[in-house]
This record gives sequence, structure tokens and C-alpha cells, in this order.
Amino acid sequence: MPILPGSPPVEVTLRRTAQARRMSLRVSRLDGRVTLSMPTRMREAEAMAFLRAQEDWIRQALVAVVPSGVVAIGSQIPVEGRALRLVAGKGRSPVVAGDELQVPGDEARAGVRVAAYLKHLARDRLALASDHYAQRIGRRYHRLTLRDTRSRWGSCTADAGLMYSWRLIMAPPLVLDYVAAHEVAHLAEMNHSSRFWAIVADLMPDYERHRRWLKTEGHALHSYRFTDRGAA
Repeated sequence: MPILPGSPPVEVTLRRTAQARRMSLRVSRLDGRVTLSMPTRMREAEAMAFLRAQEDWIRQALVAVVPSGVVAIGSQIPVEGRALRLVAGKGRSPVVAGDELQVPGDEARAGVRVAAYLKHLARDRLALASDHYAQRIGRRYHRLTLRDTRSRWGSCTADAGLMYSWRLIMAPPLVLDYVAAHEVAHLAEMNHSSRFWAIVADLMPDYERHRRWLKTEGHALHSYRFTDRGAA
């Protein structure tokens, strides 16, 4: 992994892809990861020259990234792909207002309240997506459960039970939809055969883009802790 020298030095992930015709630079708003996509045959020296030319932009973008950690009033978290800042609120439940997530009650328990809000929202969104895709393929699932899993974003059991990570609610909505389409497709094909992927492609023709997001950005969703001991 190349390093852009300076104070502090910046690690850069180089992603060579046959689809890239030119260099494309991205700084993740979730975790500050810097990624440079480039044509397969381009030399690394050219990439480094490009990075040095863009150094001011990179460092300004990194300043705007709020470090993740224990979620509390004043911190920022992604909700359905949007970065929201937590502020003290009134009422009984967290409410989204513009670019803020207003969290009522004891500020010391803000993280716990936000986790409960996200899980409730995740269940609603995942049930809606699962119902939609199951109806399209003419299948039914028997239950939907949420967990906080690091090894997988979802699963489908032989008895038609669907499981999802509730942290998917922090990802962009189409990423959540892709995981729902993927697991629902297992109701028809309990494997990853060509027939399975054909079902996924029929449900979501551009699924590869959302699958790629999970591989490159999904790990950042696990970095948010909602209590000092982590989220359950």
C-alpha cells in the first residue's frame, strides 16, 4: 500500500480495474480510507505523481471525516447512507431533521437510544425489501431476524429463515436492497451457482456495484460502538 508522505502520512489503496480509463480518487466519508482507482496497466509512479498533485484536496477531505468510535451527542454516523450529526432532542424517539439525528433523553444513553432506533428502522426496511423480492420470485420466508454479525451481512436457512445484520441500515439503501435480494434468492437456490446469480441479477441488474460497496466500505460500519462495551 503506497504512502503519501507528509504530516501525517496518508495510506492509499490502489485499485487496478480493467473498466477504469483514467484515475479516480475517493475519500470515504465513513472511515477516511483513500482509494485511487486506475487502469490496469498504469504505472504506480504515475499514480504517485497524481496523488502528490491532489494532496491538498485529499487532506482537506480527510479533515471533514469525523472519526468513528463510541456514538454520542456531537458525533456523526451514517443512516441509510447519509452522514447525520447527533444532537440533543425532545420527545420520545430519535428524529431525523435535515442533516441531524435528534436524540431525546439522557445524553449518557444516547448511543443506546440510537442503536435501538437503527434496529427498528433496519427491521422495517429489511422486511419491506424481503417481502418485495420474495413476492417477485414467488417464494415465502418464515421469519426474519436481526443480529450484529461481522462475518456476514445476511444468511438464509434451509427452513426459509432470513437473518440480516442490522448495521445494513447505515449503508446506502440500494446496498441494503442488494443483501435482501441476495438472501431471498437463496429461497430458490441454496447455493452460489450460476442459477442463483441469475436470480439475483433478475431482481437487481446492477447488483455488482452494491456488492462491491460492501467489500470496500462495509467494514467501516462495524467501527461504530453504541456503548462502551460495543453494541449488542
